Amino acid sequence: MTTPIIECRNLQKWYSGVHALKNVDLTIHPGETVGLVGDNGAGKSTLIKILSGVHHQDSGDVLIEGRRVALRSPKDAMRYGLETIYQYNSMVPTMSIARNLFIGREPMKWSVFGVGIMDQKRMRVESIQAIADVDLHLRSPDALVGELSGGQRQGVAIARAMHFKSKVLILDEPTNHLSVKETDKVIGFVRGLKAQGLTGIFISHNMQHVFQSCDRIVAMARGEIVFDKPTADTSIDEVHALL
Repeated sequence: MTTPIIECRNLQKWYSGVHALKNVDLTIHPGETVGLVGDNGAGKSTLIKILSGVHHQDSGDVLIEGRRVALRSPKDAMRYGLETIYQYNSMVPTMSIARNLFIGREPMKWSVFGVGIMDQKRMRVESIQAIADVDLHLRSPDALVGELSGGQRQGVAIARAMHFKSKVLILDEPTNHLSVKETDKVIGFVRGLKAQGLTGIFISHNMQHVFQSCDRIVAMARGEIVFDKPTADTSIDEVHALL
């Protein structure tokens, strides 16, 4: 077996006396797309916030490619190759696609103590290639993100993660409030992660979407993992019975 790209060992998390995560053990291997499901309050969001560096566990360990790591901020997570795409992703509607694709990681023509001039030409050229790599056809890298549909915004977020060579893409309810056509496009992005050499964690309340796009189903309830099986060996009814 290959070294797991992510391994969670005995994760515990409390919020004001609420035991949000209870002894959570989870192993994810390179190239897998894992569907994480469960009702509200099951612990999914807490687990993902720990992996994305937003929150820190009270006890237990997170290992990335076999190394114990401390994910104390989203920048820590990105440095280890974990990129999170939220339902309402962190894009600025009044900024261009190119600016959003490089936000926080802008290439500079020159800088002194972090202050300088951004390389706008490089951002435009590289953003064109990045969105083409995910088969997203947009008219211009200068178009404002606020003018894009929900599915297109998710596509740009995925393009950003791939451009910066993320190893793991965490998608938190990426199909919520999208049209059927846009949802199909996002599911297509998720299905294509393996071919791009990426590992995926797909969080969704929609079982159909998870079963369509994931290799493995992990279900949580009351802060614990209660189910973990390959998609081919289970069914929606079996998962529902445990939640």
